[in-house]
Amino acid sequence: MKSMTSQERTHMMLHQPVSRVISRLAVPTIISMLITNIYNMADTFFVSQLGTSASGAVGVVFSAMAMIQALAFTIGQGGGINVSHALGSGHDEDARRFCSTAIVTAFTLGAVLAVLALCNLDGLVRFLGATETIVPYAMDYATYIFYAAPFMMASLAMNNLLRFQGLAVYGMVGVTTGGVLNMILDPILIFGFNLGASGAAIATALSQAVSFFILLIMCNTRPDAISIRLWDFAFSGRIYGRIFYNGVPSLGRQGIAAIATVVLNTAAGIYGDAAIAALSIVNRFVMFINSAVIGFGQGFQPVCGFNFGAGQYSRVREAFRFAVKVTTILLVCLVGVTMLLAQPIITVFRPDDPDVIRIGTLALRLQLLTMPLWGFITISNMFTQSIGYGVRATIISAARQGFCLIPMLLILPSFLDLLGLQMAQPIADIITFILALAIVGGILSRMKAQPDQEVA
Repeated sequence: MKSMTSQERTHMMLHQPVSRVISRLAVPTIISMLITNIYNMADTFFVSQLGTSASGAVGVVFSAMAMIQALAFTIGQGGGINVSHALGSGHDEDARRFCSTAIVTAFTLGAVLAVLALCNLDGLVRFLGATETIVPYAMDYATYIFYAAPFMMASLAMNNLLRFQGLAVYGMVGVTTGGVLNMILDPILIFGFNLGASGAAIATALSQAVSFFILLIMCNTRPDAISIRLWDFAFSGRIYGRIFYNGVPSLGRQGIAAIATVVLNTAAGIYGDAAIAALSIVNRFVMFINSAVIGFGQGFQPVCGFNFGAGQYSRVREAFRFAVKVTTILLVCLVGVTMLLAQPIITVFRPDDPDVIRIGTLALRLQLLTMPLWGFITISNMFTQSIGYGVRATIISAARQGFCLIPMLLILPSFLDLLGLQMAQPIADIITFILALAIVGGILSRMKAQPDQEVA
């Protein structure tokens, strides 16, 4: 990988065509997101071969993993946005402080969460929606996931910090290596060593640790990356305040999603383990599709942050329009193919359980109907977050899987039974799209009236 000086990287961000820069940065982030979701689906696939209850356990524990990831993204993206603003305005020392503070904080918080969770694991998995038949599998799976929590949080934070420096390819190396290792270890540990659901969790834990060390080496050996150094750590209210303000939309987006998953699992439990397993499979699959959109958006974010920090508002607007156009076209194409293959996709995971296939197929097709809206929703959230509009970004991020989805999950089953659960996400998507359109439209109109600043 050819190193790029900070001056060359800044010139690329501020002067090269935004379509070229976003595409260049998006390729490694898309690969990273796809690999991450592929090995998440691999866990679901291999564990599903153990039975419907085991498959449901992965869905139950996933809500805890989603919360860990939400906190890691809050720290990583909150720090990363400040890093891109600092680099764009020439404040390199601030960028170093934000990087090291974010990584140390992520690792420490992960260790604290691991201790708290492992001390009351049975109560935790029941709270997450596990039924009596799912609890044993969920505890086996969750144990090793929490052992890996410090490495998981720190590696996700580092990946985001590298991305906001315009160095997503380094993050891709760490994430991809860990993901490939996970997929290799899954069948070996689950079936070869007869470890069952624990084997899948051990594979995930080992892969996260490997990713962490690779990313740490990348940060500290590549001359164009900001090194992670303990003496740059700053226990500062100002730094934590800025990290939290810019990172809280990620907490809204993924943290609320984790809460919604708990609500979904609890509501689905009324209809049996097959409903939990089916909706878990659907959620993993649609996340795989959406990972390409998120990956492209993550290529857009550093361009947006750099140019906003440098006062290049016309480039920010151009980058937003380009990102929305590409992601929407991509989703329309994916929906067309997936709609035809919905039943075979669900069947691959649980071929001998007709209830899982029936419930999952309809749920997947209903979600596909509103999936083309995800491009605008996702890029709008990342746009408002990257330019420092934390409150509005949080509203958009919390809407789709929070205050729009959770009420639907609680209300619709009263009238439509299981169909209400299957329809909840599409209805939430429509409401969120309208909300995002109103918020972003106002920001873009005001930004259009601002003249660009002079840059070298």
